[in-house]
Amino acid sequence: MTKRVLPKHIGLIAIGSGLIAASIYWVMISVTLAHIEAVSGQTPFDMRPAGYGPTQAAALLEALGGDGRDYYLRRQLALDTLYPAMLALTMIATICWLGQRMPNRKIVRFGIAFSLASALFDYVENLGILTMIWNWPDVSVPLVYATSSATILKSVSTTLAVLLVLWMGFNWARKPRAHVHL
Repeated sequence: MTKRVLPKHIGLIAIGSGLIAASIYWVMISVTLAHIEAVSGQTPFDMRPAGYGPTQAAALLEALGGDGRDYYLRRQLALDTLYPAMLALTMIATICWLGQRMPNRKIVRFGIAFSLASALFDYVENLGILTMIWNWPDVSVPLVYATSSATILKSVSTTLAVLLVLWMGFNWARKPRAHVHL
């Protein structure tokens, strides 16, 4: 098996994409998702890691009203189109950077898989939310369950990827220093 050569500045890619992802996340949490919650009095779909059922979905969509649903589409989902890719890039670059000093590449592959799954399920969730809003008030029960499942899987895969990054960072900090490129 040949060793892959990473870009010389993989650490800088991790830092740069991390700053972009954190900035987008901050805007979503403090502006768009906060607005959706203020308008509806309910937690937005994106912030329900345990999922939701048809009754909860209908209650949120009804409480948003036409303007709130439009805001969800044009503001929140617009930001959430960029965020999953930036988060996945951040985690993958960080995992690859930290993984340069790990003898077991299987951990790196798992981390990359969890990061990609996180982005994939976030995009599936976004498509489901978009479809629910477009079809309101005729939202199908299977669509709600599929979107909710994507939300749960996004939450699980994101948590696993972040925990793996933290674990790798902890192990990286404990190992003797070798020449590692940022």
